[in-house]
Amino acid sequence: MAESTETETHIDIKPPPVPPPIFSDLPLPETDQTLFSFFGSGSPRKGDTWVVSVFVILHVVAFAATMFVNDCWRNSNQDCALGALGRFSFQPFSENPLLGPSTSTLDEMGALRRKFLTENHQTWRLFAFPCLHAGLIHLVINLSSVVFVGIHLEREFGPLRVGIIYVLSAFAGTLVAAQFVQNRPVVGSSGALYGLIGAAISQLIWNWRMYTDKFAALESFFCVFTINLVIGFLPYVDNFSSIGGFIAGILLGSVLLFSPQIKQVPQNKGALFEYSAKSSMKLKLRQKLDWKMDWPALRSVALILFCLISAGCIVAFLRGIDMNKYCKWCQYIDCVPMKGWSCEDRLTFCEAMVSNAELTLTCMSNGNFRVFPFTNVSESRMNDLCSVIC
Repeated sequence: MAESTETETHIDIKPPPVPPPIFSDLPLPETDQTLFSFFGSGSPRKGDTWVVSVFVILHVVAFAATMFVNDCWRNSNQDCALGALGRFSFQPFSENPLLGPSTSTLDEMGALRRKFLTENHQTWRLFAFPCLHAGLIHLVINLSSVVFVGIHLEREFGPLRVGIIYVLSAFAGTLVAAQFVQNRPVVGSSGALYGLIGAAISQLIWNWRMYTDKFAALESFFCVFTINLVIGFLPYVDNFSSIGGFIAGILLGSVLLFSPQIKQVPQNKGALFEYSAKSSMKLKLRQKLDWKMDWPALRSVALILFCLISAGCIVAFLRGIDMNKYCKWCQYIDCVPMKGWSCEDRLTFCEAMVSNAELTLTCMSNGNFRVFPFTNVSESRMNDLCSVIC
């Protein structure tokens, strides 16, 4: 008789795990490791820094043109710093401590003075003002800072938005400077730089939870901010344009700079991009949560504030309002009294006397005088020398 054997098989079927809610309003747990380095958070994209490069080149060309027009070797009777540069040599340190052009050259190239705006109505200076540098030292420090901040922003957010922030911050800084300018020439190329700094700080605050080195980034921006602010206390550099550009940058950064587009890269690319995520799902979850916290109302408020501030400055400029009359101490935001340089807004007059191939200039306000071993000087150059004496 055939015997049959029965075999019983038991199969355990486990239900699939329930996926986490994508649109949960709960904050991410502390164990989540989707954190990024601020200065290495984005995927480097070739060709995305052309806007910053164009602005840097334009500033270098503008400074070269300024020094070409200045022609210290001929106009200052060879009394120049680094005279080996010939036509491109700089004015003496006593006249321009930043290794730059003379006062009359800055006036000719588009520097701001109150009388040029209120009496001569030369509004074209508002567009030349943010393109000028007071000297080689100012140029190097300013453009190095622009490259440091601007390239990071342009890689993260693209050239269009960074270009808009740069231009509008420069314009806003110029409008603020026009409210406080006195009757001495000043230039304001730092307004656009401070706009980039303000925008970078703004986007850092908006995306605060995404980064591991938040405080290191703030320290870097503080150093750049402070160095350029100190330069602004020296002759011919305007600090009010920096303040206006910084405020505009914070507002425009809140409007235009959203969460950076972060792409996952292989582990062996960590040198270019510090990526510590466990999975791409966690990254998507964080971005969705950040978007829900990104209140459109706050961005709208920032845009409205920027428009109101700009409109107010334009109206004040058209009406010729001088804010120095209402704020006596504001002049010290832009100037530190030192030997050979006064923060007081005053006109200078000198008496000229020529004898034995020598020119003697005497300041009528303080009695200081100086004898020069030449007599063939232009009226504009004589005014430059008078400003140094007084």
